[in-house]
Amino acid sequence: MQTLIKPSAAIRQNYTEIANLCKETGEPVFLTKNGEGDLVVMDIAVYDQREKQLELREKLVEIEELRKAGAPDIPARTASSNLRSLLKEPSHV
Repeated sequence: MQTLIKPSAAIRQNYTEIANLCKETGEPVFLTKNGEGDLVVMDIAVYDQREKQLELREKLVEIEELRKAGAPDIPARTASSNLRSLLKEPSHV
């Protein structure tokens, strides 16, 4: 990952350039103010993807902790069958 650093004034002066840089590289751009780190700007699609990955990782960690604590495993076929049954049930909303 290449670290892209720009002064904060660049966002006001070159918004389109920075937006394109984020979209083209898929990497965040770090903005500085008075030589210090201030903000991070990134493409919204990349942000959404990262958020989904973080949520998935959190769920996997939670499942692993439950497994280590002795929670019973459910075979994949049983889980799949349970989900299909739930999807077929009419909603009561």
